[in-house]
Amino acid sequence: MIDQFLQYPVAPVALKMGVSLGIGMLIGLERKWSHKEMGMRTFAIVALIGMLSSLISRDFIAISLIGVFLLVLLTNGRSILVNRTLEITTSVAMIVNFILGVLVGLGHIFTPVAGAIAIMMLLAWKEELNRFVGGLTPAEIRSAVLLGLIGFVIYPILPNRYIDPWELLNPSDAWISIIAISGIGFFNYVMLRLFSTNGLYLASIFGGLVNSTATVAETSSRVQSAGLTSKLTTLCLLTTVAMFVRNLILIVIFSPASFASAFLPILAMCAVAGLWIWRDHYKENNHKNAPKLKLQSPISVRNVFTFGALFLLIAIGGTLLTKVFGNLGIYATGFFGGFVSSASTTAAAATMASHGKITAALAGSVTILTSLTSAVVSLPIVWKTVHDKAIVRRLTMELVSVLLVGIIAVVLDRMFEFSEMLTLHPDLFKSAG
Repeated sequence: MIDQFLQYPVAPVALKMGVSLGIGMLIGLERKWSHKEMGMRTFAIVALIGMLSSLISRDFIAISLIGVFLLVLLTNGRSILVNRTLEITTSVAMIVNFILGVLVGLGHIFTPVAGAIAIMMLLAWKEELNRFVGGLTPAEIRSAVLLGLIGFVIYPILPNRYIDPWELLNPSDAWISIIAISGIGFFNYVMLRLFSTNGLYLASIFGGLVNSTATVAETSSRVQSAGLTSKLTTLCLLTTVAMFVRNLILIVIFSPASFASAFLPILAMCAVAGLWIWRDHYKENNHKNAPKLKLQSPISVRNVFTFGALFLLIAIGGTLLTKVFGNLGIYATGFFGGFVSSASTTAAAATMASHGKITAALAGSVTILTSLTSAVVSLPIVWKTVHDKAIVRRLTMELVSVLLVGIIAVVLDRMFEFSEMLTLHPDLFKSAG
């Protein structure tokens, strides 16, 4: 290996040296900002040592790592004598910094660079992370544990096959849909906890990604009680757009081939809704502060089993209706499923398409139909909750225009076969699968 090292061309070695030095300086820069003794130069040199060690020999990597450990021990020993403290975080960052340098020497670029950026983010966000963790409630911790349980413990042991002779129930398919929705919900909750100052807007966007109907109901009640009804149209349309985007994400996850038939109509509706949001935003009464959000933990055993039961009900019902009534059966499932959960309906239809029970185009059409139904459901909720009739009329007009554009887009798409032209280029969707 040492003889090979002597024969390495200059350009690749120079590139590796530059990347390793950049990684070390990036991490060391943050340590210098934090007034630590080991800063840019030390971290850059250690990363360079890791890179050169991997070029020389594997044995030399182990020897160099021992040297880094000795450096860490000496630094902590001095810190204990002088400040009576341990430099745990800096020590761990130094060791990881060396490993990233080794990866660069082995020819990796993305992994060490991404690792360095992630380390710098963790180091730089010390106060924010401590504040976030310090404010965690037992319910939030239980939710995180539950998410890990359903994703990494239960899912791997479930059979990925139909367990009944009628091919109605695939436990793995049902459970992965639970993981997807629960993961989105948990991410939304974390974002709301971190950026609660933007309250209403973030609640509308992230809430729409989980349950648009519940979000519209909560938002309507909130703006009515806070005297912020002027914001209602923007908030409800944001929720609707988020729901559209979520359903597109779900169909990409479960049936990438169905994406083409759903993309253009949903894109058209999102575009029109975006124009209304842009127009209404400047008409809002912005001098009032948003009320403080009252968040509940997004994941619970009840939520998990409720969504799972909905998914199974829609998937089994859709399969039976399709067998009995053909395409009309799955369309009925899409329509009525939108009143309950468009996410569950989309996931169920896409799963059926992935197993060949229905066509990919039909699954895309069901996604559009259930999205339209879910959007319509928000109107009776607003009519009942909000007393400002002018705002209610404006929201009704805007939302109806969004839905009409979606219907027109579907008709035009079926007439001129735009989605079929997209489907003829499967390479566009290979990365999504």
